Amino acid sequence: MLDKKYGDYLPILNDALFHLTYLNYIMKYDVPIGCRIFSSVRRMLLTVLLFSVYSSVYAQTEVKANTLFAPLAIFNVAVERPVSDHFALQGEVFISPWKSFAGRHLQLYLGTAEARYYFSTEHRKWFMGGYFSGGFFDMQKWNYLDKVPITDENGEQVYNADGCPRITNVFQRGFALVFGVDAGYKFKISERLNLEAFVGVGSVQGFYHGYLADTKERSETAENWNKSGEILPTRGGLMLSYVFK
Repeated sequence: MLDKKYGDYLPILNDALFHLTYLNYIMKYDVPIGCRIFSSVRRMLLTVLLFSVYSSVYAQTEVKANTLFAPLAIFNVAVERPVSDHFALQGEVFISPWKSFAGRHLQLYLGTAEARYYFSTEHRKWFMGGYFSGGFFDMQKWNYLDKVPITDENGEQVYNADGCPRITNVFQRGFALVFGVDAGYKFKISERLNLEAFVGVGSVQGFYHGYLADTKERSETAENWNKSGEILPTRGGLMLSYVFK
């Protein structure tokens, strides 16, 4: 349950409404007609002010870090902010900086926006959500983890100078868009600490080029991006969070 009743915020909302009206009047009549840039600034300022006032009603902000990936120096952090008794919005960043991890490419830079519904008004316990992610990667896809024999344009095996068959890893470099759903459970540790277990699955739309790991040459001849669409587990972990009130 949120700390304050709606009635406690009526003076704040009334005062904000007055300032919004006044700001709109000043910027509407004092700015020359035809100056589109000032019109855009006006809309932006009004939007920011409205968001600030609305956020003050639900002022608690939760900062999180994924404890499963942190020991691997893979950074997954998020900020969650309630927008009603049951709904919350979350922004998240996932960064895997590894140029080589266990001999494989594993660089991933991903941003995620999520809308979340809590079945409890305390913004704890069971929840479900929908999310959108986008980012860049330089890594080996799940179906390219094993080394592959290299063949020429005629399909014949290529050999190294020492007479051994040429075998190497293939990695992909490009960007991806993800649309998915997730669910989880948030445990209360203390008034300001929570532990959140969650998992998500989504549609991953990838756009990439393939490269040979030993020479960094292209592994395919596509003129534009290679494309793939897959349903995969895309999120998960144990988020340790701190609540600012």
